[in-house]
Amino acid sequence: MRRTPRSSLPVALLTALAVTAVGGCDWGGGGDGRQDTTPPAAPRGLTVEAGSATTAHVMWNQATDDTGVTGYEVYRDAKRVRTVPGAKHMVDIVGLRPATTYAFTVRARDAEGNVSADSKKLTVTTPKAVAADREAPSRPADLRGRAEGSRSAMLTWGKSTDDRRVASYEIYQGGSKIHSVGGGQTATLVTGLRPGTAYTFTVKARDAADNFSPASRKVRLTTGAGEDAGRGTAPTGFRATTHRADGAYYIDLSWVPPRTGGAVAEYQIQLDGRTATSLVFGGTAPRDKAEHSFYIGKKSGERHRVRIRPKLPDGTWGGYSPTREVTTG
Repeated sequence: MRRTPRSSLPVALLTALAVTAVGGCDWGGGGDGRQDTTPPAAPRGLTVEAGSATTAHVMWNQATDDTGVTGYEVYRDAKRVRTVPGAKHMVDIVGLRPATTYAFTVRARDAEGNVSADSKKLTVTTPKAVAADREAPSRPADLRGRAEGSRSAMLTWGKSTDDRRVASYEIYQGGSKIHSVGGGQTATLVTGLRPGTAYTFTVKARDAADNFSPASRKVRLTTGAGEDAGRGTAPTGFRATTHRADGAYYIDLSWVPPRTGGAVAEYQIQLDGRTATSLVFGGTAPRDKAEHSFYIGKKSGERHRVRIRPKLPDGTWGGYSPTREVTTG
């Protein structure tokens, strides 16, 4: 009987992402006087979360460019709605209509005016409006935090109550908002932190009418001093084996998704030191154990090295799992 790959959950197996090598480029002020005509790479890691009935929180990863990104353009349904400096990677879009679906993309721009291709497009639907709601949600209770290695931290808090419903939770680092999660989520992994650094976090609840709760109590933590390559955000229990079906070999993977406060729906698979595929789970992504199997070839006795890393809910890549070696046949 034919044995099929054990990955029934994934609905999309994207082709390998090409690695774009940006070579040296002559630009204004260079020895030959030619201007920079190379656009930045398209921003990656886009996430969009409805903050209320009239707002959306858009985040993305820093784009790369041969001379440096100076700004980002945020588009809503193909119309540019905001421009932010190159050092900023998030923005709140206001003035939206309740119970409406919007599509967002982001482009990067460099100092010479070169504009990148669009980021991937994400849609979000704002909640329904609530009439004359002036009652704010209750304060999130019992905020707790712990460092997850040197560059991330896990925050958890108690659920807030509201006369209608909580639309989102806003996470603050000091006095600056750094993230937003849905109203049904009471934990999140904060990434992009610096090693050996003290941080202070608070959380506020927000309803569909843009009423904010008082800030939670402060939680203070210090990240680990050493570089850990993101181990706190890596999958655990990673295993790799092979099987043969109809004259071909497959690599079978299993792992425990990292704890992020939300589901991890996308992973990047690295094979023999190079990115092989991106794996996207459709529907409900697995939280306790994930499995996937992919075709590797028809030759017996071939050795391969494989590892994976997750795309975290804030759009950044997590740490790699340990590397496993397998031999076909």
